[in-house]
Amino acid sequence: MLRHLLKNAIFLIAATAVSTGALAQKISKEPAAWPTKPLRILVGFPGGSSPDLVARALQEPLSRALGQPVIVENRPGAGGNIAANLVAKATDDHTIGVMINGNMTIAKLLNPATPYDPEKDLAPISLIGTAPLVLTVPVSAPGHNAQDFFVAARNAGNKWSYGSPGVGTVGHIGMELLKAKTGIDPVHVPYPGNPQVIAAMIGGQINLALLPPGLATTQIRAGKLRAIGVTSAGRSSLAPEIPSLAEAGIQGYRLEIWTAAAAPTNMPKPIVARLSALISEIVRTPEMRQKLFIQGWQVAGTSPEGLANRIKSDTALLGGVIAMRGIRVD
Repeated sequence: MLRHLLKNAIFLIAATAVSTGALAQKISKEPAAWPTKPLRILVGFPGGSSPDLVARALQEPLSRALGQPVIVENRPGAGGNIAANLVAKATDDHTIGVMINGNMTIAKLLNPATPYDPEKDLAPISLIGTAPLVLTVPVSAPGHNAQDFFVAARNAGNKWSYGSPGVGTVGHIGMELLKAKTGIDPVHVPYPGNPQVIAAMIGGQINLALLPPGLATTQIRAGKLRAIGVTSAGRSSLAPEIPSLAEAGIQGYRLEIWTAAAAPTNMPKPIVARLSALISEIVRTPEMRQKLFIQGWQVAGTSPEGLANRIKSDTALLGGVIAMRGIRVD
């Protein structure tokens, strides 16, 4: 009888252990081995854009760390939201995105018909880099200094136009905030990406734009464009020769762009955590810091929680501009 009871007890303990292990595996949803195939990084902007350059800088070191190829795919359009939606809908546990502020903050505020919800459908991985923007104009733009330029811009009214890499991007929302702060009124012209904005400005099709410093300073130093000021509170280490807009008398105007890695919310949390740790470690290496600095980024390399906090604060800031200016995407 005792032997029979012991046998039953051992069976129950074993069964409980198996059940508990299965439950734990179900909760974590962590696959036995990951990655099992190449990792895809989707970018919502054309080749040569800031998010594209960041993704390609990550490509080789992340591939070495994972032991699998890393493939960067450009899916431009809708201010990066086409790629963001593809990431949000991915179910293969091997697809992430390198995105900008707008894709992870105010996409749904701009257009309720946006097919993904940043808060519900995207899982933060890591904030990669941040940067102010540079208010950039053609070399033939009027005014020898920022004050004179803004006088000319106010006098031009809606006869001038500005470019951005898409409706709802920080280049768009930031310019609308600048319009409210300064009384200028250029018309918005969206483009697929900043390279096209730059080409249009050099070609004289548009009069001004807010550009990432990595792209703006290259053209400025080549004498093809001119800088009016940066959107940081003071001068930025990314472009110390360019005065801040605050120096031109525009107070209370501070704006940053950022680029970050995100996953679909259905990606198992252990995988998200592993990717976050790897990407954060990679971007903080001296070699990557230098590479991203040359591209115009100050390295962040945060945890998922750190990125989530930035998303919350930027949603409030950019969402306020959307409400104030009545910006909508139909």
